[in-house]
Amino acid sequence: MPETSTKPYLLRAIYEWCTDNGYTPYLAAMVDAQTRVPREFVKNGEIVLNISFGATSGLKMDNDLIHFNARFGGVSREISVPVENVVAIYARENGQGMAFEVTRSPVRDEHTGEHVTEVPSVADTTASPPASGPTLTAVPNAQTEQADNSADAHNDDDPEPPKKGGRPTLTRIK
Repeated sequence: MPETSTKPYLLRAIYEWCTDNGYTPYLAAMVDAQTRVPREFVKNGEIVLNISFGATSGLKMDNDLIHFNARFGGVSREISVPVENVVAIYARENGQGMAFEVTRSPVRDEHTGEHVTEVPSVADTTASPPASGPTLTAVPNAQTEQADNSADAHNDDDPEPPKKGGRPTLTRIK
């Protein structure tokens, strides 16, 4: 008998961690023919879903499928996402969570019927993030930040402008 994937267990664990800590769990998934989601919310072949208790009804996270009902624009919709299509699960408030590599075969465009380019893996999507929506980024550890700050200490007279998006930072003014 083939070994069961660890992915659904990790998804359930991160979901539980988010809810236990009062965070809002978000699920990012690649959309294909087996994924039942509102297509008007799909961007770049991916959808991000709020899977918190308050946003879903009847959430069931099985080993092969994540299934629930949710409201989109006031209309209740049935959502079904294969576990193999899940790209990431993370807390909306701080971005902590887990990303997964998803490699898929070429899919057909619903409207034209033509083959679309292969759906990128997580490594490909992090290189060029979509124009809108949340993105996952690595957070440097405290030692790396301190080393970077001490190296940049002599450049206090010429500060860089603040970067848009991403994690908020505290700037010390002397």
